[in-house]
Amino acid sequence: MACRAHGAKRALVRVVRLAEGGVAIDETGKLKGRGAYLCRQRTCWGQALKRGALEHALRVTLTPEEVAALQAYAAALPETLEPDVVD
Repeated sequence: MACRAHGAKRALVRVVRLAEGGVAIDETGKLKGRGAYLCRQRTCWGQALKRGALEHALRVTLTPEEVAALQAYAAALPETLEPDVVD
């Protein structure tokens, strides 16, 4: 979403706006609700949160607690992804 990279859904992380309110990280991709996909690199998550792209895509205003939870998840991700080596 933030870096506009294309890839298989399994290679991306889905963030979902839950029907009962709030947002969640959906590693399985099976939770019900409006979703947005981000790649597994910290810079992409930082851009999406800073620019408000995630809020726009999910059509929600994130609470400070939700932003903190998303930032904590992103902190565990690599800064950038290593390019795939093709043999």
